[in-house]
Amino acid sequence: LAKGIPTVSEFLGVASAQRLAADGKRADLLIGNNVFAHVPDLNDFVAGLHTLLKPAGVLSLEFPHLMQLMQNNQFDTIYHEHFSYFSLATASRVLAKHALTVFDVEELPTHGGSLRVYASRDAARQPAPRVQQLIDRERAAGLDKAATYTAFAEQVKTTKRALLSFLLEAKAQGKSIAGYGAPAKANTLLNYCGIRTDFIDFTVDRNPHKQGLLLPGTRIPVLHPDCIFERKPDYLLILPWNLKDEIIEQMAGVRAWGGKFVVPVPRPTIC
Repeated sequence: LAKGIPTVSEFLGVASAQRLAADGKRADLLIGNNVFAHVPDLNDFVAGLHTLLKPAGVLSLEFPHLMQLMQNNQFDTIYHEHFSYFSLATASRVLAKHALTVFDVEELPTHGGSLRVYASRDAARQPAPRVQQLIDRERAAGLDKAATYTAFAEQVKTTKRALLSFLLEAKAQGKSIAGYGAPAKANTLLNYCGIRTDFIDFTVDRNPHKQGLLLPGTRIPVLHPDCIFERKPDYLLILPWNLKDEIIEQMAGVRAWGGKFVVPVPRPTIC
């Protein structure tokens, strides 16, 4: 509203979409970036999208890709904000149930690997070859088999044990460890692994609204990034691993006292 953009503050569903459509507010292009996974009533939401989209309109949805999540062991991105995790095949079926046909898809690097799916109400629209090609790759990766998910669970346990082994050894050697970042994914990782202030002294975050608070469950203090250079930890555990290259570059001064970076996902790695 502050920028002059008319805004409706309510959940999208059939009822709200019908009201908007009745007021003449239907879209040639409907964009939903990183909302699809957050929807509790998926069928009501997608039916609302269909209602809001003009007959020749295009729907663009962007969301983390389940195949990338599993192949890259991104288990810490599984947390309370997300109600669903989508493969292209599953997203296509959900959309098709409400007469929306996927006709193209892009693979993006964001959030560790995302999809941008394009759909329309025109069932006769010819899909791009890469739609079926990606669905075939998902099937080859075993996303249609329960055993794949059981193996993923075991992989997560292995990662937990490896991270704890590193931390135990580092502390036994008298090393100090701090975290970088306070993202939502960090709380999944730290709480699942049982990592608290007995392993990590504190974490830092550039967001002033997080500074001076504690991470949920683990109660690890969140401080200003300057504290890294004041306390000079031996290891800096990068919690938002999807930004590791940027963080390592920003915090390069850590190496001046022999400090090292640790990336926990897809497997604990010292940089």
